[in-house]
Amino acid sequence: KLEEFLNFKQLKTSLKEAILLDYYTAGFWWAKEMNFSLIQLSGFMDLLNFLLENLSDKHMTLGDNLKELGKAMAGIGETDSERSGDLNFFSIEQAKAVIDYLNISLFKHYKLYEYLFHSPREELVISNE
Repeated sequence: KLEEFLNFKQLKTSLKEAILLDYYTAGFWWAKEMNFSLIQLSGFMDLLNFLLENLSDKHMTLGDNLKELGKAMAGIGETDSERSGDLNFFSIEQAKAVIDYLNISLFKHYKLYEYLFHSPREELVISNE
């Protein structure tokens, strides 16, 4: 279903599409295992997409993307509506778990994702045609 939703057409021959599908699928199942509500699950997937777009489209460095994550998570657990961010439907414990997950799934492998998005790769010939 995610393959259809992400509109991946070359999954069998595109390493980039395969990696992204794996990343989104792993994130989705992690959030399901955390028993996130539908709104929390949607917000988490939006956050995954936001951080990957920052890397792929905006060419953000690791430090800049971490700052963006900090802005997105700012105000979680606070009752003052002016300080709470878009992700205020997470509890403080859930927000910590999300940050831990992002650290092990994206930020520790940031150079690899930079390579995936920004390094030209040779096209492989996969048949005689």
